[in-house]
Amino acid sequence: MIKKYSYGTPFQTDTIITPLETSASTVEFGSILLSEGFQFTYKMADNDIVYGLGEANRGINKRGFIYDNDCFDNPHQTEEQRSFYAAHNFIIIDGTEHFGMYFDYPGKITFDIGYTLQDTLTVSCENADLNLYVITGDTSYDIVKQFRKIIGRSYIPPKYAFGFGQSRWGYKARQDFENVVTNYRENHIPIDMLYMDIDYMDSFKDFTVNEDEFSDFEGMVNDMQKKHIHLIPIIDAGVKIEDSYDIYEEGKENSYFCKREDGTDFEAAVWPGLTHFPDVLNPDARAWFGSKYERLISKGIDGFWNDMCEPAIFYTPEGVAEYKNYLKNDLLTSETFPNFDARTKAEGLANSPEDYKRFYHNINGKMVRHDKVHNLYGMNMTRAAFEGLEKLEPNKRFLLFSRSSFIGAHRYGGVWTGDNCSWWSHLLLNIKMMPSLNMCGFLYAGADIGGFGSNTTRDLLLRWLAFGVFTPLMRNHSAIGTRNQECYSFEHIEDFRHVVGVRYRLLPYIYSEFMKAAISDDMYCKPLAFEYSDDNMCRQVEDQLMIGNEIMITPVYTQNTSGRYVYLPEEMKFIKFMPNGTISETVLDKGHHYIEVQLNEVPLFIRRNKCIPIVNAAECVDDIDISSMKMIGYTDADYDLYDDDGISIIR
Repeated sequence: MIKKYSYGTPFQTDTIITPLETSASTVEFGSILLSEGFQFTYKMADNDIVYGLGEANRGINKRGFIYDNDCFDNPHQTEEQRSFYAAHNFIIIDGTEHFGMYFDYPGKITFDIGYTLQDTLTVSCENADLNLYVITGDTSYDIVKQFRKIIGRSYIPPKYAFGFGQSRWGYKARQDFENVVTNYRENHIPIDMLYMDIDYMDSFKDFTVNEDEFSDFEGMVNDMQKKHIHLIPIIDAGVKIEDSYDIYEEGKENSYFCKREDGTDFEAAVWPGLTHFPDVLNPDARAWFGSKYERLISKGIDGFWNDMCEPAIFYTPEGVAEYKNYLKNDLLTSETFPNFDARTKAEGLANSPEDYKRFYHNINGKMVRHDKVHNLYGMNMTRAAFEGLEKLEPNKRFLLFSRSSFIGAHRYGGVWTGDNCSWWSHLLLNIKMMPSLNMCGFLYAGADIGGFGSNTTRDLLLRWLAFGVFTPLMRNHSAIGTRNQECYSFEHIEDFRHVVGVRYRLLPYIYSEFMKAAISDDMYCKPLAFEYSDDNMCRQVEDQLMIGNEIMITPVYTQNTSGRYVYLPEEMKFIKFMPNGTISETVLDKGHHYIEVQLNEVPLFIRRNKCIPIVNAAECVDDIDISSMKMIGYTDADYDLYDDDGISIIR
């Protein structure tokens, strides 16, 4: 059952697609205080688990920490960080009482889940203007399914998007991309996508191509497609301020950019220098920006990734002026730690909360200050792209995913979890984040495999790839200035060929389970407790996940180890894809086991009385031979395979 409660004057976020009447009763769980903003308080029992929050820090169980849902560009995702790139305001309390809550609020909102007081959940925000949805059900899994019904079907990408993709910030010329493809193909490592970071553009201007380095871009796209490679360019939020740049000229002429309070166009520096932000919360501006994707579609492009859409800000002219004034005046009279303070203030120029208060959106003729609706920007940039692509080619699926998001964005595209690092802790964070994202509707999701920042290692990359085999978005991405981490950049390339190849052997199952979950508003990736709700041990396990309805995965995420301990909630068949192409199968009883998993092996468990399809390895999705399909696991069982043409829209 779902009840809706309204407070103040809620902003229409468009996250809920199912109309619900506002309840006249009071919330039956916890208490609500409206004297200073909004505050919900609930006393948790000792055994309560708190699920949800999508892209957030820490574990699957969110107890014991404090989270600020306030979309924030910070690649150093350490344990103390409260804000990530996305804001997903959905939680489930699973324990003595059983209920879910969605706080439909577009600004900063804080979830104190046993941080200040160990037994107290407090959810608070500055303004008491929001809709609150309270969901009761038999299990957490049931609550998720109810929630998914009211927020709408998850985005469905084309089938090729379930292949493996290579990306790196630093590919600057056509030859760079051709070298990557040549190395992958000559080493027979499967690949379907090659991502184009900001250097493909002309001076980092959206919807442009550097003609000096890509003189025949359309020809390059076509040549890549003949090799079964899809080029996926990046689109950033900021539009460069430059006379004669037609996107800038059109946006300025039609008042499509966010404004300062005095009505002038807001300016912020990002990659191109000073830019304007398209006002994607304004339907007219959103439609205009979305229409510009045609410029690259007309060249043969069939996928995009949106970035910097928190929106990220390096600095603003106002912020710089204030900092200069501080250096000239206040610093000289400081009696505390002037050098430290100066550095801190300089670092604070980026993504400053004060800058988010300096600009406004035109929403139905009303000027709304950005910080009040900050978390909606990334969602609406994704929406602009989705709606633009849908209008341009209404019967075709495009690959589309973004960095920043809010619940509702799951209908328009997928997500990657932002600029992570080549840390073992970030592999574990990726594992724990996946089911939480699924709870919020984001099925097509993944992290930068191997880590974006820092320098990866061979064993970290292999272990991360072995987990990435099961994430719908499987992309190796790294930053300029870091160690090259393409799969052919390390010794014993055959190990990488094998691990990535397992993705293609399992792709019929992965695609089938993803599609069934998307079409039925279900989850592709689940915590063990969602399937084994009566098993208390499963409530404690956070490093094993259910993938689809047939398998459990147990990723290895520890350096210098040849295996790990696992817990089996029932008898299962232990499967290992061996580097020589064979498959090892062992039946293990319910209970605790230590399993050996070498760097070049991919493990999974198949549930009792279930089986899954596999095929021969292929070097691209187009070359998968369905006639080679066979079942592994408990082969007396049946498997319901979903398949389609991989490109047509699912109505």
